[in-house]
Amino acid sequence: MKKAKLEQAKEFKNSNSCMALEYSLGDKDINAAVIKLNGRYPENGRAVNTECKEVGYVVEGSGKLVVEDKTVRLKKGDVVLIEVGEKYYWEGNLVMFIPCTPAWTPKQHKLVP
Repeated sequence: MKKAKLEQAKEFKNSNSCMALEYSLGDKDINAAVIKLNGRYPENGRAVNTECKEVGYVVEGSGKLVVEDKTVRLKKGDVVLIEVGEKYYWEGNLVMFIPCTPAWTPKQHKLVP
């Protein structure tokens, strides 16, 4: 068993509208983050993960996820899965819990037009 404490989590400002609190479990196969979104991420274009899947659980708020040409409306309690290679953006006022497998790294995360 592994535990990640709040005081050990690392805070990242992904953009003016997106803050992440990343919890490292010291495991290359999975990690987790709490994301606070107030607007759109990325602010322009799309994001893509080249190595990991991302699951988003909406803890509070509402908004949408746009993947390729599909839009999914989200509200508290909803869960979505973003597959490797899918180009996406989030928009809304949301707090989400997001585990990634394998563990998310900035190197594999790209912003694209």
